[in-house]
Amino acid sequence: MPGLNSGELRTSAVAERAGYSVQQIRNLERDGVLPPATRTASGYRRYGEVHVRSALAYRALAAAVGPVDAKVIVRAVHDASPSRMLALLDAAHARLDAERASLREARDAVRAISGEPIADVRASDAMTVSELAAALGVRPSTLRHWDAEGLVVPDRVAGARRYSPSQVRDARIVHQLRAAGYRIDPLRDLMPALRGGRRLQDVEAALQARDADVTSRSRALLDAAAALSSVLAIVQGD
Repeated sequence: MPGLNSGELRTSAVAERAGYSVQQIRNLERDGVLPPATRTASGYRRYGEVHVRSALAYRALAAAVGPVDAKVIVRAVHDASPSRMLALLDAAHARLDAERASLREARDAVRAISGEPIADVRASDAMTVSELAAALGVRPSTLRHWDAEGLVVPDRVAGARRYSPSQVRDARIVHQLRAAGYRIDPLRDLMPALRGGRRLQDVEAALQARDADVTSRSRALLDAAAALSSVLAIVQGD
């Protein structure tokens, strides 16, 4: 296997093997994702196998954790900080695991909350913004934002927001879906139908799409870990 600075590959060869353009390879070197290339007497860049593996590792990581975090992780290898690189990978796996857990909780919660009967509603059952925020564990400003976006619109009593039991239920659903990564715009379209007990299948489909996205990023992280391992072996001369 060629060494760190073997200088056997042209920029175009690295770009072709890594699936990037020539300019992207130069940008990755500039950003420290690739170690500095050697230069010929005439100034042309020459790369080695470590540059190809680093570019492939970055590509997989960018799909898994985004380009910003991907650069930090690959740079940690070239900065001779393997323990930091491993810690960053562990954190990325933990975030994906947390997303999976949130999706499971959201799916179960929405089913349960949507099926709850609401009867014998009394004026005393209504909640203020502060009370509902405390019950959900969110800030009052979050509820006001949901109101402004049309997600959970409370009643007004003497100008103050008051949430009826059905509106509290809506807020609980929104809270679960937001925690699972459901965006504001789809929720704005979905909530009117959910208030009528319909279109739960749309929520299921959206959560399944989120789950598929997490699975895709988990696979990318697995591929990235393999690529990073090969980079580390080259850097450490194993």
